[in-house]
Amino acid sequence: MESWEELNSQIVACEACPRLVAYRQEVARTKRRAFGDWEYWGRPVPGFGDAHARLLILGLAPGAHGANRTGRMFTGDSSGDTLAAALFRAGFANQPTSRHRDDGLELCDTFLTAVVRCVPPKNRPTRQEQINCWSYLARELELLSSVRAVLALGRIAFEGYLALLREQGVNVPRLPFRHAACYEFEPPLPTLVVSYHPSRQNTQTNRLTEVMLDEVFEQIRGVLMRR
Repeated sequence: MESWEELNSQIVACEACPRLVAYRQEVARTKRRAFGDWEYWGRPVPGFGDAHARLLILGLAPGAHGANRTGRMFTGDSSGDTLAAALFRAGFANQPTSRHRDDGLELCDTFLTAVVRCVPPKNRPTRQEQINCWSYLARELELLSSVRAVLALGRIAFEGYLALLREQGVNVPRLPFRHAACYEFEPPLPTLVVSYHPSRQNTQTNRLTEVMLDEVFEQIRGVLMRR
């Protein structure tokens, strides 16, 4: 079996999607004024967390001035802060903030990743760009042999994960995207739990509240106890 070092080095070096390569580099070059003194990561972002995790959390893609800047999933922007705080409250993280790669954050029983590894313009990757990244997620799941639950954050992550299962030959019916939905598959496939994405747009409009996110993690706790 390949090592995490081999997989992550291939992810970081990937240039399969010319549009995404150009955009991630442009964002890293022009920067946001508040981060003018930062040297942006500006490359594909590998997953992060506990290699023995039972919970895999799947997002859309790195944030332009979050993970594309810091080089770690869900780190350095409001989405990362919202998720880290929820993970801390649920006992899956040792601290409630996720600011940069050396901030001391440690995840317990949890691994963070995304269906697309480069920041896409307007957070909208094309179908082909998603397909180009599927193999990385599949290989992460092979290494994460203890995963019993997958939490999909947002519709694109949800649909991307289901598309990957179908690509692997799993007979997946049409499933609706619905916050707090829980879908069981034949073992050994993990249970799929669904949440709205913890984006600033969703949290500021109260489409996703702190209580709603806490309830999702309580639901996941129940899944892990059963599995």
